[in-house]
Amino acid sequence: MSDCSKNATVTLAVVNAKVWTGDRKQPLAQAFTVSGEKITAVGSTADIRKLIDDRTRVIDAGGRLVTPGFIDAHLHFIEGGFRLTSVQLRQARTQAEFTARVKDYAGKCEPDTWITGGDWDHSLWGGELPTRQWIDTVTPNNPVWINRLDGHMALANSLALKAAGIDRNTPDIDGGTIIRDKTGAPTGILKDNAMYLIEKVIPEPTTKMKTQALDAAMRYVAEQGITSVHHMGVWDDLAVFIQAHERGLLKTRIYAAVPLTTWQRLAEKVRKDGRGDQWLRWGLLKAYIDGSLGSHTAAFFEPFSDTQQDSGLIVTSPEDLYEMIKAADSAGLQTAAHAIGDRANHIMLNIYEKVTRENGARDRRCRIEHVQHLKPSDIPRFNRLSVIASMQPYHAIDDGRWAEEVIGRQRCEISYAWRSLIDNGVRLAFGSDWYVAPPTPLEGIYAAATRRTLDEKNPDGWIPSQKIRVEEALRAYTADAAFAGFAETIQGTLEKGKLADFVLLDQDILTIPPTEIRSVHVLMTVIGGQIIFDRDSEK
Repeated sequence: MSDCSKNATVTLAVVNAKVWTGDRKQPLAQAFTVSGEKITAVGSTADIRKLIDDRTRVIDAGGRLVTPGFIDAHLHFIEGGFRLTSVQLRQARTQAEFTARVKDYAGKCEPDTWITGGDWDHSLWGGELPTRQWIDTVTPNNPVWINRLDGHMALANSLALKAAGIDRNTPDIDGGTIIRDKTGAPTGILKDNAMYLIEKVIPEPTTKMKTQALDAAMRYVAEQGITSVHHMGVWDDLAVFIQAHERGLLKTRIYAAVPLTTWQRLAEKVRKDGRGDQWLRWGLLKAYIDGSLGSHTAAFFEPFSDTQQDSGLIVTSPEDLYEMIKAADSAGLQTAAHAIGDRANHIMLNIYEKVTRENGARDRRCRIEHVQHLKPSDIPRFNRLSVIASMQPYHAIDDGRWAEEVIGRQRCEISYAWRSLIDNGVRLAFGSDWYVAPPTPLEGIYAAATRRTLDEKNPDGWIPSQKIRVEEALRAYTADAAFAGFAETIQGTLEKGKLADFVLLDQDILTIPPTEIRSVHVLMTVIGGQIIFDRDSEK
């Protein structure tokens, strides 16, 4: 047992548990104590009981599994909060249902209010892209800008197109596409960089609205066992987090990324204010190099199987990315880049390799976000370059329903290549990409261990050779996600001196069949020794 200081008041104790600590030196325990925010002892229930008194709050786990709090290593936190109350299109399976849902939502909106969100998935109704004609008649008083679930293309109604000044004469822009009908008129679908033409005219939510969205997001992820997140956003988001932190409102630990293009501003903030504290930290920069598979904007070496003239988009020039990453790296900042297609990932590895060679050795922990499709020869490069693969398992069981139609079986064999990456010594950090996918780590662990697609058509797993063990997936949501955010000294494992962030589950995901993990529930979420979510109290 790791000893508890005799002078420390034990404020909380967990006993009679199966504790998966994540600590390779002491992987399992029965109990632990907490003093204030930190763990003070880990060991057997008998030994831990000797350290508690009548002032200690005791959680008797009843033999259930306790794990470190889940860390979602990639999400869009405030936007996720907004999505909880936006029009819900993710499950719309026909044009009629799509239109009806928009109509019902618009009927509750004030005139002139923008309708956003949606998260539609055109594969559910056969692959036809929606058009403005689907929604114009049911939204006569509201501009509409509703996105595909991956966020790399969206649909505008005619009012939104008019507000943005988009018509048949509007030219395409680099790294983006305006879909047009046979007459040359915009259909309402815009992809990647073209989306900014609409987004720049949408009124910015007020700080109050963003704070409310943040509160909703924190409450929601606590129910999923998430204690810490890596937020991919902008400076306005960071300002909301800072204000909430100053008011003592944070209930989730946040590592906030800002755009790579603003690296000088971040470097100056770090110089003046440091990198934050245990609740809110910064120091990460996020870039984009391509789009998404579902929007046909991910960058591949070879064309898509279903559109032979198209191999995706490069949305930021590799030369510009290299210059910015090299400068940011020289300033001691961490960089991450969204890369989906095999060409995009290859380019990012080349950039990281060049920057590492030119700037010299240091603990930089470069990240590639998503890492969905790879050239086989690039897999060992992640380890050789110490690049972290920040991935989202749910995407595999979603995209696996239709990916082979888009890029063929051969390229799919090394899509979401978790097994190959781990076998090559690559560190994985798992997340959700919420709002794009649900922030549900247990579902992510299920996805990584089973690869059973959402349509249930792959009961043995889509590309089963890339499955990983439950414990490997759990580590990617805890210890390795903490490492990806330079936080492994304070979180990610349950050991003496670390923050008391943990989750109590109603079933042991390490022993039940992986196919049953989707039915497991979070019973309790504790952050810094404080119970943030208790399922019993919610009943």
